[in-house]
Amino acid sequence: MVNRKRLIKLTQKLISIDSQNPPGDEAKIARFIVGYLKELKLQPKIYEFKKRRSNVVLVLAGRNKKNSLLITPHLDTVPAGKSWSFSPFAARIFRERIYGLGATDCKGNLACALEVINSLVEDAVILDYNLIFAATCDEESGSKLGLIPLLERGILKPTQAVVLDSDDFNIIVTQKGLVHLKVKLQGLRAHGAYPWRGRNAIDVAINILQEIKKYKFIFPKNKYLRPATVNIGTIKGGDKVNVVADWCEFELDFRFLPGMSEKKILQDLKKIIQRYTLKFKIEIEAIQAPYTIDTGHPLAKQISWTMKNFGLTPVVKGSEGATTITFFQNKNIPAIATGFGSANCAHMADEYVKIDNLYKGALVLEEFLKNYNFMKG
Repeated sequence: MVNRKRLIKLTQKLISIDSQNPPGDEAKIARFIVGYLKELKLQPKIYEFKKRRSNVVLVLAGRNKKNSLLITPHLDTVPAGKSWSFSPFAARIFRERIYGLGATDCKGNLACALEVINSLVEDAVILDYNLIFAATCDEESGSKLGLIPLLERGILKPTQAVVLDSDDFNIIVTQKGLVHLKVKLQGLRAHGAYPWRGRNAIDVAINILQEIKKYKFIFPKNKYLRPATVNIGTIKGGDKVNVVADWCEFELDFRFLPGMSEKKILQDLKKIIQRYTLKFKIEIEAIQAPYTIDTGHPLAKQISWTMKNFGLTPVVKGSEGATTITFFQNKNIPAIATGFGSANCAHMADEYVKIDNLYKGALVLEEFLKNYNFMKG
């Protein structure tokens, strides 16, 4: 049985362990989780693809080894910053909320998963399938040391997956893809008093960026997602105020919908740039494909049913940002994301999670896992 007091204390303990990324060091929190699971007579393993960037993986054997379900929260948080009213690591309880860095993103979800595992073991529950638990590192910086290599190296090979990284019992069935890139422009240096003798790369950038802001995306309608977007994230250039800038670079963040092509976006970007200069370079920093799963899939249907059975109102929606569900499609693994954090708290000062969310979330997760049927949509 899920224990409310134990869940609260566990959430507080996890928050108290610093796992900010950057700098990136999940070793301490991973060791705590390993110790917690070993006390339950379980055999978790740690996988590292860089020193002290730890991932914890556990398999609970079920009756039928043919199917396996992965539940996966992450260990790292964003940096705390300096705007907190509460100490980010004190995990203070105030008005039925636990305040602290990662309370919502994602240590509350992590605590729910661990408490449910504890409850299953205490009650000697044997599931009809193998349950895989993976608490991963590096989610806040792209998962290149966490979920991605765990999947690519075949360490994780689930039949289906639930990413525990969402808020207020939302069920994420689709999300936008992203392209992050840097554009480098070359101009011609000259004295600032004689600008006609040079070619100002900053001027060229301004013209290009003005046209990019007017760019018309062609995209299919999606009831769960807003239209595609582009954001100018950074810009810098030039060496001195009295010198014509012979260089400028800027970074762009494209978010695009399922059914769109990142190749088309890049082709159109090149055409825009070439209207103003041929001396440029585009450096791709990240590409992440969009994702969608049918709302009638057993994962989405059964988690929704379970939430309703506890008097909750699940909301099926899309994610404008990039969660890790997209990484599963490369392995043809159906996945959804859900979670029990508090909306509009992630990455904010005075981040919190509602205790009621945690308790109900753990109850929902336990019941869902006990009754999950891979074929019943």
